Amino acid sequence: MYLVVIETEIIMKYTTEIIVNIPLEAFIKKLDNPENMKHWQRGLVGYDYISGTPGDIGAKMKLLYKMGKRDMELIETITHKKMPHEFHVNYDTKGMHNIQENYFEETMDGQTKWISKSEFIPTGFMLRMMTLIMPSAFKKQSKTYMQDFKNFAEKGTSVANA
Repeated sequence: MYLVVIETEIIMKYTTEIIVNIPLEAFIKKLDNPENMKHWQRGLVGYDYISGTPGDIGAKMKLLYKMGKRDMELIETITHKKMPHEFHVNYDTKGMHNIQENYFEETMDGQTKWISKSEFIPTGFMLRMMTLIMPSAFKKQSKTYMQDFKNFAEKGTSVANA
């Protein structure tokens, strides 16, 4: 993980990866179904399509989260999709722009390796400070989502009621 400061712009980049013990085809089927997001994205309370054809490049979706007492809204935009191996999205919320590049490959053992490259560009003062003071919190959250997906994909464990 590293931080880059360009004049007054801060950019945080890191890569996370996980091995999920299911074949790539089954992995993609679970990941590419928006109804499954509630089972592995803690705090997700709903989603709505805004524009474009759902699942296609350029499609936009509003994601609503409840994090403790705080409500958060993200706009997801699909920027690149070459399934089953690549899926890139942008997430925008008040004060933050996130670019996420996801890569998937099937291992020799029939498992799926998920590599996620994240880039966070804070656009508001408070999130700039958080990025500087607590950069590990972002990576920890990414790892949590990946681990929760792994648990859902392998064991059917849902975080929906957690």
